[in-house]
Amino acid sequence: MSVGTHETPPAGTEEYQPVFTGEMLERLQDVFSRYPTKQAALLPALWMVQQARGWISDRSMAEVAEVLGITPAYVKGVVTFYTMYHQHPVGRYFVQVCTTSPCNVCGAEAVARALLEATGAKELGATSPDGKWTVIEVECLGACGFATPLLVNDDFIESVTPDKVPELVRKYT
Repeated sequence: MSVGTHETPPAGTEEYQPVFTGEMLERLQDVFSRYPTKQAALLPALWMVQQARGWISDRSMAEVAEVLGITPAYVKGVVTFYTMYHQHPVGRYFVQVCTTSPCNVCGAEAVARALLEATGAKELGATSPDGKWTVIEVECLGACGFATPLLVNDDFIESVTPDKVPELVRKYT
């Protein structure tokens, strides 16, 4: 798998290629210089893996653990705690819809349903057949005054309604 790709090869067809070699290892060394310990650089190291691969596999978690001198279980605990880390391949566009109470009252569930229909993802957490879209619910994006907010990758979008979804999806395809 090459750096920057978000595709997953068929099982058993490709040997694991380490993330932290060459330029990526140099970048990680630079990150280390900004923290008091290697362990403190865990979140940025995980983010680097996700940016390079699109998700964080168990093997990638083991690599991070090895590079940082911590246990794979500790790394897995952090990855499973934060919703920003993907533990399986996701679509090119990863959509997080806030469905916490204030947004839900303003129609967040209808926005999520409209996104599933417009993207073809079918159900929350699943990726569309074309591999472009994964839609999930998240607890709070911190914009209750602009319901319904969502994130498409790193793009924060406020005041989304079901009728705005088709145009939004067209913008990204």
